[in-house]
Amino acid sequence: MAATSLSLSLGLPSAAANNLNRHGLHNIITCSASENTSPNQQRCLMRRPFLLGAGTLSLCLLPAAPLLAQGVPENYEIFVDKRDGYSYYYPSDWREFDFRGHDSAFKDRYLQLQNVRLSFIPTDKSDIHDLGPMEEVVPDLVKHVYSAPNQVANILEMKERTTDGKNYFTFEYVLTSPNFSRAAFATIAIANGRHYTLIVGANERRWRKFRNKLKVVADSFQVLDI
Repeated sequence: MAATSLSLSLGLPSAAANNLNRHGLHNIITCSASENTSPNQQRCLMRRPFLLGAGTLSLCLLPAAPLLAQGVPENYEIFVDKRDGYSYYYPSDWREFDFRGHDSAFKDRYLQLQNVRLSFIPTDKSDIHDLGPMEEVVPDLVKHVYSAPNQVANILEMKERTTDGKNYFTFEYVLTSPNFSRAAFATIAIANGRHYTLIVGANERRWRKFRNKLKVVADSFQVLDI
């Protein structure tokens, strides 16, 4: 498969940028500070360079709050970005990597298509319900924003949850290209004047084996007040 098609299957295709406007979203590339924190280690990370070549930010965030770190499942770690207002779990054997246009990302050391990435863009909405009913919002996002023109989108499941007064949509979907398919969970939320999107997925051939493991990541995503 061509590299271009593969990259489109992993992120938001540029051809879908105009479709973001119907939800008050814009195709804005963000770059901000975050840190991989664990119970036994803290480290400062040289953040991603701005794609326009404006340089880099070197920032060190505070450790995870004790309440956030409680109850982390075995074989997972918690990633907390207090500056940008979010947290999620990721498998403890995954490593951080740069994913274009995303604020943070981790991937399997050996199966690089198994990864999680988090992005956010400005919005004037205050809650995901402002986007419309879940049954309308999710299909529109998957088919017109997450999918490339040559991909067929199939939504397997969608659900809503409320945690600490914040509302989330989580949905499972498959994107099928002529010679490649990828399955994923996505969780979206709106807070702090931002539309947050977390996507965690894998090659569809390995989805059945790793689905439950990746679902833990999708369900763990929370936005924090900043």
